[in-house]
Amino acid sequence: MPATDAIDFSTILAAHERIASRIIRTPTIPCPALSKITGADIWLKLENLQAVASFKERGAANKLALLTEEERQRGVIAVSAGNHAQGVARHASLLGIKATIVMPRHTPSAKVERTRGWGARVVTEGEDFSEASQVAEVLRQREGLVLVHPFNDPEVMAGQGTFAIELLEDAPELDALIVPMGGGGLISGTAVAAAHMRPDLKIIGVQVENYASLSAFPGEEVVTRGGSTIAEGIAVAKLGNQCLDTVRPLLSDVLVVSELQVESAIALLAEQAKQVSEGAGAAALAAILTYPEKFRGQRVALPITGGNIGTRVFANTLLRALRRDGRLLSLILQIPDRPGVLADIAARIGNAGGNIIEVSHQRLFAAPSVQTAELEIMIEARDGQHADEIEADLRAHYTLIRG
Repeated sequence: MPATDAIDFSTILAAHERIASRIIRTPTIPCPALSKITGADIWLKLENLQAVASFKERGAANKLALLTEEERQRGVIAVSAGNHAQGVARHASLLGIKATIVMPRHTPSAKVERTRGWGARVVTEGEDFSEASQVAEVLRQREGLVLVHPFNDPEVMAGQGTFAIELLEDAPELDALIVPMGGGGLISGTAVAAAHMRPDLKIIGVQVENYASLSAFPGEEVVTRGGSTIAEGIAVAKLGNQCLDTVRPLLSDVLVVSELQVESAIALLAEQAKQVSEGAGAAALAAILTYPEKFRGQRVALPITGGNIGTRVFANTLLRALRRDGRLLSLILQIPDRPGVLADIAARIGNAGGNIIEVSHQRLFAAPSVQTAELEIMIEARDGQHADEIEADLRAHYTLIRG
């Protein structure tokens, strides 16, 4: 096995035994529905079922368990806008350690409240992770707190690697394992564990396009564009230096996926696997959707690394996927303003097997004539072909302004 200075299999195995009673041993399950769609034999590791709905508590649990008594008395501090925050807060609470979490001021209130719910002191300062980190450093020095880094820490990396021990015990006959990459903590621990347990297993990293720091793999890191992404859990400009040094010799490939493919993967996991996933958690499936020829006919494991997606974002993602699949049809019709027209349109849609979701009828300002009205209508269809049939029938009888 290639050696690394940061961690080896013995440290991951020790972490596995250390934190076993404090985390959930999440199931690894086959997913026939996704296998049929992708042409690969898909297995899912359900880290979205952890207590904080993310693998992140593995690393937090190991790091906090290894603190000295003096360090526990001082308390810990972490910077995070989501999963790491909740993992540190929960395990600090279990161990009776005071935890301070610095979150950027625009962090969604639900994430802030969930972190507070685990008993942590939450400080919301800074416009982004970088500025929040500066605030955390001031607090750390002033109050003598112990920093719990989200990824670039050997004890955190070892904790994340316990995921791979469970996975390979439950599904030993894999051909490939695809792991989302942000800061690199999960894939570092995973790659080291897999290199020991299954040295022939392909370890493939996946990054979202705006944060593809290893898109030139196996070359050097590149400058990322940054910006907003639905895969916020892997929206990290570059891997931690210890993570990169650890994982570089163990990676088989690094794949880059688009925002739309991540959205599609979230929708597929919900509809076909009945699993709620955040963007980063769906990135591995997005890689298979983007590069199906690389995995067809192979047994492939995908971690759903987290399920912390906002309700509104989740709903909008599903609706956008329905639109792209042609199962949600939005039309604007110009119609005569006379009795019976709405009934006729509704009957045509119903007779064709469509389902009217929403209607907006404008007479006063949108229509070009006082004798006409504008009708905006949203229709649920079985598939794209069905939607086209409904639209063609309406177009034959009414003026379609936008389809």
